[in-house]
Amino acid sequence: MDSVGGFENRYVVSGKDHGRRLDVFLAEQNPGITRSQIKRAVAEGMVSINTGAAKAGTVLRTGDAIVFRREPPRPLEVEPENIPLSVLYEDADIIVIDKPPGIVVHPGAGNARGTLVNALLFHCRDLSGVGGFLRPGIVHRLDKNTSGAMVVAKNDAAHQALARQFKERLVVKRYTAVVAGSMPGGEGVIDAPIGRHRGDRKKMSTGGSRGRYALTRWNVLKDFGGAASLLNVRIETGRTHQIRVHLHAVGHPVLGDREYGGRAVCRNGSLHAVLNILDRQALHASTLGLYHPTGKQFMEFTAPLPGDMTMLLERLDMLTVDRR
Repeated sequence: MDSVGGFENRYVVSGKDHGRRLDVFLAEQNPGITRSQIKRAVAEGMVSINTGAAKAGTVLRTGDAIVFRREPPRPLEVEPENIPLSVLYEDADIIVIDKPPGIVVHPGAGNARGTLVNALLFHCRDLSGVGGFLRPGIVHRLDKNTSGAMVVAKNDAAHQALARQFKERLVVKRYTAVVAGSMPGGEGVIDAPIGRHRGDRKKMSTGGSRGRYALTRWNVLKDFGGAASLLNVRIETGRTHQIRVHLHAVGHPVLGDREYGGRAVCRNGSLHAVLNILDRQALHASTLGLYHPTGKQFMEFTAPLPGDMTMLLERLDMLTVDRR
């Protein structure tokens, strides 16, 4: 790849990328840019192959010359809002926050205000613009009702460096989850591709034919008498809803999860008592480890377990004692 004028990238397709789609290739080469942004750039004539017009689904051949012209980041159009942030770490390049449950990461349909991005723009006046005018500085996401550690880039160089770490799976992501039932064996690996659900496009599934590779490792921290289990979960990949989908697929949904069976399972038996405690999935991003984009040293950040999950564990302890 050669960079020309700051916003033009050139690529020559190698043998290993022969037969790949253009949009998939460019998304992998530009980890700070979403695939939808790349498709839009192609549609607007910002991408050419062998000096000719290109389509997002163009199949590449060895030796193809690609030019990807990128416009400078658009001015931010999201309003800063004075929303409190729990900051775990901050310097000139990154900010690591403990995201509370119930807050959406970036604006979208039905969520123009009150998002994490609105809060970050108030707190940090110099966020990276690489993510686009609705997602400044955002290199990864947590679901609305998942809490815990998140890193955000404060400048474009940090954004690119962090995005590449996520792409190359160098970032350590550990979660704490409470799931239904006893997990057999005490530890295990769930290796199942994840793709869009065939019947509900808002959900993900392991049952589709076009799923992407996804790997989840888990180990049991505590078993609550067969009713539920406290897990430490590490994901090697970062697919949408990955932990929730994988645990549902093996018959142990995350408690409180409305989309993937974790709410329904609480309506039966002794777990019914936890419904009034938990109004979301019992999933928390407890630890995030990464290499600092400037200093290069490995850093690890820990977000304490939030109050609702602490109360849930206390109630499960009480249920276990009552059943003895």
